[in-house]
Amino acid sequence: MSFVIAIYPPRVAILTYVNSNSAMSGKIKNKVRFRVQSNAAWQGEIKVLHLLPNEFAKAIGPIVFLEHVLSSRQSFSKSLEGVLGGGSRPHRGVATLTYILAGEVEHADSLGNHEKLSAGGAHWMKAGNGVLRDEGVQPEFQSTAPDLSIVKLWINLPSHLKSEAPEYFSISPVEIGRQELDDNAGWIKILAGEYKNCIAKVPSSSNEFLFHICLQAGKQFSITTDQRLEYAAFLPASSAIANDVEFQGGEVLAFTPLGELIEISNVRNTAIDIILFGGEPYNEPIVTEENFVMNTPHEITQAYNDYYDGKYGQINT
Repeated sequence: MSFVIAIYPPRVAILTYVNSNSAMSGKIKNKVRFRVQSNAAWQGEIKVLHLLPNEFAKAIGPIVFLEHVLSSRQSFSKSLEGVLGGGSRPHRGVATLTYILAGEVEHADSLGNHEKLSAGGAHWMKAGNGVLRDEGVQPEFQSTAPDLSIVKLWINLPSHLKSEAPEYFSISPVEIGRQELDDNAGWIKILAGEYKNCIAKVPSSSNEFLFHICLQAGKQFSITTDQRLEYAAFLPASSAIANDVEFQGGEVLAFTPLGELIEISNVRNTAIDIILFGGEPYNEPIVTEENFVMNTPHEITQAYNDYYDGKYGQINT
């Protein structure tokens, strides 16, 4: 079982099935461009793994920031003190996506939104020309599996979208499209982009895609790549083999544009999760400072000025 990527208006990545026995034979596998496993930082009793940007890349496609927030029940000294809320922070020039694998995330912003979502849901926000945002996380107390596992990323907006008004919506688990894979290999959830005519609720501006794949033991996932797009895979927990390279849980593996195939195999005896993401390379200058991602230093200065002038509003608790 495998997939082909093609690009169609309105600027989304579309995955369709192809016959793995015939179409994949003779295809050249994309080489691994780099692999990274960041040192963990601790915020209280919560572990934060920062993966993008890194020493090798500022971005994968338009995605300029990737973090994995995680913890296990045993790490908490008190049962309900796992809440992390770093306070309100200004954002500008990006769209943020917080996907919850386990736990709960509470979102609040200066537009007046206040929403809690549990495992399987996602918070999406277009910061546009400036907004204040706060997110707090709460673990789930279970006898099995991690109690907290959250993937956070930022999508760099094209310059013409950075001046638009902010926008927020929550995505409940039932609103995220899910498709079963052939040969009982598992399933795929479409958080951004399009798959088999299932269009994600998240709007796409640079053919970005974000898929959560659950791959069963002993199974394989294959995708035919498009040289116009950049690809990377992230393993939140377990190891896997991608294009003949074994990589570990917590690592990001980025692929070169030269090639036609990414093939991921689960050689473990239990199912694994894979986050596959990427999109069109960002072809404008990138200037980043704290939570502002703009195109020029002057725009960064203006972002700070507008924030200090109170133009981003405030979060009412």
